[in-house]
Amino acid sequence: MRISERGCDERGMITLWVLGLTVAVLFLGGIGVDFWRAIAVRREVAAMADAAATAGANGLDESVLRGGGLRLDDGRARALVAAELAENPDAVRLSGEDVTVNGAQITVTLRERVNFSLLGLFMHGGRFVVQARATAQPQEIP
Repeated sequence: MRISERGCDERGMITLWVLGLTVAVLFLGGIGVDFWRAIAVRREVAAMADAAATAGANGLDESVLRGGGLRLDDGRARALVAAELAENPDAVRLSGEDVTVNGAQITVTLRERVNFSLLGLFMHGGRFVVQARATAQPQEIP
């Protein structure tokens, strides 16, 4: 008995399989591309946060320093963080920044929104948020 005699017409099934596999490979490729893109953006944001926290840790309160202590001047530390971020051309992409000064410690948190690239086809142009936090404090070297 031949296949055509049974009434099973399977013409076009290969085309459907290839189309389905193509969509699956595009989806998995999109996950891979966006995952590595998130890692690269996170690395850039972390480097900016580290540099800003290090710069802010130089904003010592001079009156306390003369007395033998270490404490950050809130306004001066924030100004140094803002100046460091202003010098970085990639800082314009940031969607948020938080600076916390607590005694002799400064914490800088930076956020950036990144649009999906290949996954945007499947997720209707969604985006994800990358965040990095860095903490620094001055040290007295005798």
